[in-house]
Amino acid sequence: MDHSHASFDAYMKFLAGPSANGAPVVLETEHALSLHFDLLATQSFMSRRDPDRLALGYTRTMMGFLLLQPAPTRISMIGLGGGSLAKYCYRHLPDTRIVAIEIDPGVIALRDTFCIPPDDERLEVICADGAEYVRSNDACPDVILVDGFLAHGMPAQLGNAAFYSACHARLTGDGVMVANFVDDDPHIPYYLDEARSVFGESLSIFLAEDSGNYTLFAWKGAPRLPSRDTLLARARGLATTHPLNLRGTARRLKQGVGLASDWTIGEELTG
Repeated sequence: MDHSHASFDAYMKFLAGPSANGAPVVLETEHALSLHFDLLATQSFMSRRDPDRLALGYTRTMMGFLLLQPAPTRISMIGLGGGSLAKYCYRHLPDTRIVAIEIDPGVIALRDTFCIPPDDERLEVICADGAEYVRSNDACPDVILVDGFLAHGMPAQLGNAAFYSACHARLTGDGVMVANFVDDDPHIPYYLDEARSVFGESLSIFLAEDSGNYTLFAWKGAPRLPSRDTLLARARGLATTHPLNLRGTARRLKQGVGLASDWTIGEELTG
């Protein structure tokens, strides 16, 4: 059987199919699975050969929190999707407790399809509104990853000052929040302004690796990031255990402080 032809046929069938109307749909090809809410955007992508690999650049960039929190005790994830970040952290951070909060039960129902491990003492998937969970749960994570999207885009409750204030209150003393935005979201300047009202100047925003997404970092503790050389040294040390481009993320993280300061969205940063 010509597997490349079979994959093409699967893709064409997907495009010709009925609109998902916001319900999660899985596209399966010979080499990969992907999660979609419509025909235009990919929510998650999984390699069949290596299900735990972070195939999308923005997910690898979000893991840049390791530059500031290399050994977190607890991570809260807002949005599960295909579980890319949850699976990576479960595999590569064996001493970390991971809680993923997903509002859509239809997405959670696909966890076996995307090889997400069952709940245990290290991993828990909760069906709930992520913003409400952060406000009401008294857990104190070292890291909060915000990657919650519905068919219409990012829910408004994940991008306002009330949400960022709840994240700031829940994070440990030197905790880090990382949020994913699509680059054509016209509300990015608003999200930045709301985040700045809570985190002050402890912000960085920059284009994610190999993608059209922006990544926002906000942190507690020291208002200034470590020096560029310090971040690059940390990236080199982490490279032995994490197959990520953390050196590139370190450079962008430092550059993104200036972008966050004057919020000139649309300027591509490379490094």
